[in-house]
Amino acid sequence: MNKSIILLTVFLISTTISFSQHKIAPHNGPIDWMSFEEAVEKTKKEPRKLFIDVYTQWCGWCKKMDASTFKDSVVAKYMNEKYYAVKFDAETKDSIPFFDKVFTFKAENKANELAISLLNGQMSYPSFVFLDEKFNMLSPLPGFQQPDQLMRVLKYFGDNIYATKKWDDYARDAAEGK
Repeated sequence: MNKSIILLTVFLISTTISFSQHKIAPHNGPIDWMSFEEAVEKTKKEPRKLFIDVYTQWCGWCKKMDASTFKDSVVAKYMNEKYYAVKFDAETKDSIPFFDKVFTFKAENKANELAISLLNGQMSYPSFVFLDEKFNMLSPLPGFQQPDQLMRVLKYFGDNIYATKKWDDYARDAAEGK
């Protein structure tokens, strides 16, 4: 996906999320979930990567992530230290304008164009998007993750391992205890 589209998309959210904050899922638990607006403002003061949980209200696996993986103390502690964690409802019907583009709900996709953009059109829930401190796309990650699975990916991006090692090499080394 075009890097400028991702940057545009994230900026769009950061400037308009206040109109749709009621769409952010309740976040009872140890992770400090926030809106894009909050994450962008915090990133300006203390740069961190963003972890974006793209969910839907009806998704059972999304609810399971909230009830299990996201309540895991190791996951929560690491995420709170290394990331700004953001919840984004993929099915928000709010229009999100930005310069010459307005991201709207697309009935044929049953999703907001912003979610479609963040997930590169691969609409499955839950999905997670990792952005770097400058809002560049690192990777989307689809599907339910157990705490140990998610921790492996969180560390790969959070500790900047991705800058020097390919995922396959990292995953192999982790499996071998290296």
